[in-house]
Amino acid sequence: MQEIEQVIREDLGKEIKELFVSFEDTPLGAASLAQVHKAVLQDGRTVAVKVQHPKVQAQSSKDILLMEILLLTVKQIFPDFEFMWLVDEAKKNLPLELDFLNEGRNAEKVAHMLKDFDFLKVPRIYWELSTRRVLLMEFVEGGQVNDRAYMERNSIDVNEISRNLGKLYSEMIFVNGFVHCDPHPGNVLVRKCPATGKAHIILLDHGLYQVLTEKFRLDYCRLWQSLIKADMKRVQKYSRRLGAGDLYPLFACMLTARSWDSVNRGIDRSPVTANEDVEIRTNAATYLPQINQLLNKVPRQMLLLLKTNDLLRGIESALHTRASASSFLNMSRCCIRAVSTYQRSKSHSLYRKAKISLLEALTLWQINLYELFLRLKGSRLGNWVIAFLSRMHHSPY
Repeated sequence: MQEIEQVIREDLGKEIKELFVSFEDTPLGAASLAQVHKAVLQDGRTVAVKVQHPKVQAQSSKDILLMEILLLTVKQIFPDFEFMWLVDEAKKNLPLELDFLNEGRNAEKVAHMLKDFDFLKVPRIYWELSTRRVLLMEFVEGGQVNDRAYMERNSIDVNEISRNLGKLYSEMIFVNGFVHCDPHPGNVLVRKCPATGKAHIILLDHGLYQVLTEKFRLDYCRLWQSLIKADMKRVQKYSRRLGAGDLYPLFACMLTARSWDSVNRGIDRSPVTANEDVEIRTNAATYLPQINQLLNKVPRQMLLLLKTNDLLRGIESALHTRASASSFLNMSRCCIRAVSTYQRSKSHSLYRKAKISLLEALTLWQINLYELFLRLKGSRLGNWVIAFLSRMHHSPY
């Protein structure tokens, strides 16, 4: 606690007791870079105070240097060992994560970017008491997003949460190209809003974001469209454009966490089975050299997206909502909107722009109709209609 008091004193120029009516000694959460405490300001606002450990700045440079030396040593012994990209990523991302003002700006940017999603809550930043090492935020409580029991106790629809999380990340990745890259369960909370009774997703820890270039984002959109349609020629084309080369089948499997047979059949056609999960884990060990080679070939932007995909799949697995048809439909909508927006921006003909907009609206309408069909099919009313039509079909009259 003395170190926390020291950082607050150095950065805010006052003692804890001068700034807060109360300040809980036990942190809400602690990690290698910082820890978060619940506190109450003099004006009565309850806040979360994120405080960086005082020696992290100096220690992080030493850690990166040590990592670089170790990896270079291993590479000398094993020339095929190609993991130097880990050092490059650490050098780029760690300084950003250590700047809490950058984290605050990211939080405000994503809150504005996704303001139309009424189920999303991003805690407000209190800039007057924030520095590079101290970040003051609105205090928001909730259960972790992978805690199915918490959701059941609080009458929160697990499928709705999974669906909305997919919407958030599809919008970030495919439409905006500004992606929160650390969605582990401690950074994504859920709660039932006291005022409205609606389920909220609370997005925390905005230190690590990936900004996607337009070219990368559009190629990634088209790749996912091809994967969903099982259009293998285009899967190969866009995988190669994203640097996968001849390893495009492995790349497709890594992105979808599905077997090559499932990718060929269509990843939205059948759920993941226990046998397929075993096959994927076995192949991951078998193809480790090829995976290593692939990670060195793809753009650096892809690395954090792969990590993000894995974290999101872990949440879906914990909630038992993995790879639902709804998640693929949401991805399809975002991909269509992103590609159509790009095509309109490059067109100088009003007729061409109108044609693109009409095709976009028609395709989105088809997706909505298909989603309605899936919902009806899974409902009691849908089952009743199907049974009724079946009896009518077999009626002698």
